[in-house]
Amino acid sequence: MAASLGAVQRVVLYSRPGCHLCDVAREVLTAERAMRPFELVEIDVESDDALEREYGIRVPVVEIDGEEAFEIEVDRAGLRDLLAEPPASG
Repeated sequence: MAASLGAVQRVVLYSRPGCHLCDVAREVLTAERAMRPFELVEIDVESDDALEREYGIRVPVVEIDGEEAFEIEVDRAGLRDLLAEPPASG
């Protein structure tokens, strides 16, 4: 979409070490990132008690531009659709 040209979205992956589902989510995000640029940040929920309480058993959790998009499993087609949308202004 023309509106998203030049806009780099921020994707945050909340994960924990040793989490197979987190590894799969990371692979999906990395593969999609190779096709279209976006900032990818990974946060270990075990590094902070508040994050552990918020995301605990729900990991992996993926946020796109501050909005929670996926929990436990990242849908590849859904991810593409969300990344194709122009980022929210503001």
